[in-house]
Amino acid sequence: MKNVDNNRKSYLRRSTWAGLMLVLVAGLTLAATSLIQYYYSKKGIVAEATKRAETQLEATRYRVMDVIDQTEAAVRNSLWIAQWCLDVPDSLSRVCQRVVEGNPVVVGSTVALVPGHSRRYPLYAPYVCREADTIAFKTLATADYDYPSQEWFVKPLETGSGYWSEPYIDEGGGEILMTTYSEPVSDRYGRQAAVITGDISLEWLADFTGHIDIYPNAICLMTSRTGHLMMSPEQDQALQQSVAEGVDVFRESEEFKQLQQAMLSGESGNAVLTAGKIKRFTFYAPIERTGWFMCIVIPEDDIFGSIRKTDRIVKLLQALGLLMLILILQALVRSQSKYRTLNKNKEKIENELHIASSIQMSMIPQVFPPFPERHDLDIAADIVPAKEVGGDLYDYFIRDEKFFFCLGDVSGKGIPASLVMAVTRSMFRTLSAHEDSPSVILSNLNNSLAAANETDMFVTFFLGVLNLTDGHLTYCNAGHNPPMILTDSIVTLPVEANLPLGVLKGMDFVEQEVQMHYDDALFLYTDGLSEAENLAHEQFGVYRIEAALHGRKNAFDHLKNMQKHVTDFVGNAPQSDDLTMLFLHYLGCETTASEHRITLDNEVSQISRLASFMDDVCENTGLDSGVAMNLNLAIEEAVTNVVLYAYPKGTHGTVDITAVKNDGSLEFTITDGGVPFDPTAAPEPDISASVEDRPIGGLGIHLVRTIMDKVSYEYKDGKNILTLIKNL
Repeated sequence: MKNVDNNRKSYLRRSTWAGLMLVLVAGLTLAATSLIQYYYSKKGIVAEATKRAETQLEATRYRVMDVIDQTEAAVRNSLWIAQWCLDVPDSLSRVCQRVVEGNPVVVGSTVALVPGHSRRYPLYAPYVCREADTIAFKTLATADYDYPSQEWFVKPLETGSGYWSEPYIDEGGGEILMTTYSEPVSDRYGRQAAVITGDISLEWLADFTGHIDIYPNAICLMTSRTGHLMMSPEQDQALQQSVAEGVDVFRESEEFKQLQQAMLSGESGNAVLTAGKIKRFTFYAPIERTGWFMCIVIPEDDIFGSIRKTDRIVKLLQALGLLMLILILQALVRSQSKYRTLNKNKEKIENELHIASSIQMSMIPQVFPPFPERHDLDIAADIVPAKEVGGDLYDYFIRDEKFFFCLGDVSGKGIPASLVMAVTRSMFRTLSAHEDSPSVILSNLNNSLAAANETDMFVTFFLGVLNLTDGHLTYCNAGHNPPMILTDSIVTLPVEANLPLGVLKGMDFVEQEVQMHYDDALFLYTDGLSEAENLAHEQFGVYRIEAALHGRKNAFDHLKNMQKHVTDFVGNAPQSDDLTMLFLHYLGCETTASEHRITLDNEVSQISRLASFMDDVCENTGLDSGVAMNLNLAIEEAVTNVVLYAYPKGTHGTVDITAVKNDGSLEFTITDGGVPFDPTAAPEPDISASVEDRPIGGLGIHLVRTIMDKVSYEYKDGKNILTLIKNL
C-alpha cells in the first residue's frame, strides 16, 4: 500500500513538473509568437499606410493637374486670336472675355502688351474677371500696378514659353489665393509683343488639403516652388510662412533639411521625421510644370496606435491563457480522458471553419486593381460575410479581349452555403473557359447544380460578358437583383428575371445585350445591400443605392462611398445577410473630338435627346444654321422610324447614333438590333400626286435622300446599319 502511495505521489510530482515545464514552454512560445506577429503586422501596416498615402497623393495630383491642364489649354487656345488682334489693341479685351467665359476654372485673364509695342498705348493691359455672377472689365495698366515688372509678365518673356506664377493673395480683389498661367504672344514678325494669362483661384485646394480621412491626425499640405505654404490645416498661414516655419514636425526635425532639398528638387518619395520623441511618416510628390509639391504627414501613433493597443490586449490574453493552461493542466490530471475528448471536438470544429473559410476566400479575387496593365477597365469589389463564412460570390477574368464577370448569392448561410458558392465559382470558370454566350454558360451551370442538389439550395446569379474592344455587353440573369447602369443617368439595367440556378434542370435562360460607351459603369450587388436594415427595421432600398451612386468617381471610391452610406444607415443594427458589391467602370472606346456618339432607348421620349446631340455635332463641325437644320430633320426622321417600328411592341431595344467628321464629309451611322428592314429599298414616292392618290409612307426616306448626299444600308451580325453621308 505504501508503495502504491509512493508511486502515486511520484506520478503526481512528475505530472506537476511536466505541467510546469509545459507552462514555461507555452509562455516562451506565446511570447515569441507575439513578437514575430507584432513585427510582421507592423511591417504590413507600414506598407498599407504607404499605399494609402501614395494613393491619396496620386488622386490629389490628378485633381490638381486637371485644373492646371484646363487652364493651360484655355490660354493656348486663345494665343492665335490674341496674335491676330495685336494690331487692334481695343479688341484684346474680347480675347480675355473669351478665355474667362469659355472656361469655368479661369477667374480672370489679360493680354498685356510689351511696353512700347503700340504707339497709341505705351502700356496696355485690359483685364476681364469674374465678380459674383457677372463678368467685369478692368485694366492693369494703372499707376498703382506696374504690370511689366510682375513675375507673370517677365518670366514667360524670358523663357519664351508658358509659366505658372508663384501663388499670391489677390489684394484689392477677392482677397483669395490665386496663381496665374501666362504665355508669350509674338506678332507676325516673330517679335514678343504681349503676354496672355489665365488666373485661377486656389480656394478649391482646401477641399483636399488640411486634415484628410485616411488617418485621424493625418494632414495634407501644398507648398509653392519657394517652399511657402499654399494650403494647410490653418488656412490663415497661406503664403505667410515657409513649410519649415508653419509645421511643427518640420521645424523641430533634424532630417527636414535633407527632405526639403529632395522635395524642392522635384523628387517624390517618403521619409520618417523625428521631432523630440514623436515620429511622423512623411510622403511627398511634385505637381508637374508648376513647381508646387504636395506632402502628407501621418503621426506614428495614427499608424501603429491600433496595433500597439492590440499587442497589449494580446499580452493580457496570453497571460490569461497561461493561467487557464495551468487550470486545464490541473483538470487534465483529474480527468485526462474527458479533456482529450473535448479538445478533439474543438479542433474538429475549428478545422471545419478554417477549411470552409479558406475555400471561400481563395475563390474570390482580392487584389485591386486586378489588371494594372490595362487602362480600359476600372474594377473594385468587396464581400462582407454575415458569419465566419458566407454564400455570396463574385468573380471575373479576361479572355480573348472579353471581360467575363459574375455575382451570385447562395440561399442560406454558413458552411453549406460557402461550399455551394465554391462549387458555383469553379463551374463558372470551367464553363466560361471556352464559351462566350452567357445563356449557354448559365444553362450548363444550372444543369450541373440541379443534378446534385440534394439539399434544395439554389443560387441567384448574374453573368456578363463585356467586349473590351467595342463595349458590347451581353448578359444573362438568374433570379438576381438587377444591376444599376450608370450612363448619362442612373437606371436599373433591364433584365429577364429567369429562375435561380439549381432549381430545375433543363431550364432555358434569356440572353440580353446593351451597348456600353466610354465612362459607362455597372454596379452589381446582392440583397444584403438593398435589404440591409437599421434598428427601426427599415431597409436600405434601391432608391438609396441610386442616390449613393450619383457623382463621377473611380470604382474604388464608388465602393467606399456605398459602404459609408449603408454603414451610416444601418448604424448599430446587426448584419443579417452577406453583403457583396462589384463596380465595373468601362473606359474603352473613348471618342475623339471628330467623333460623337449617343445611345437611345426605343421610347418616343428619348427622341428629344437628339437635339442637343445634333447641336454639338453641327457646332463642332462648323456648319451654318441652314445645313444644320436640314441635318436635324434627316437624322430625326431616320431615328424616329427605328424607335417606332424596329422592335416588336413591348420589347426593349436601343438605337446607336454615331457622327464622324471625315475629310470633306460628315458621316452618320444609325445601328439597331431590331427586325431587318432596308429603308433604301422603298420606291421613290410620287410627290406630284395629290394627297388622296398618294400611298401612305415613303416621304420620310425621300426626305432623308433629298438632304443627304449618300444613303446606304446593310444588315450585319444581327444589326440594321444605316449610313448617311453629307458632303461639306
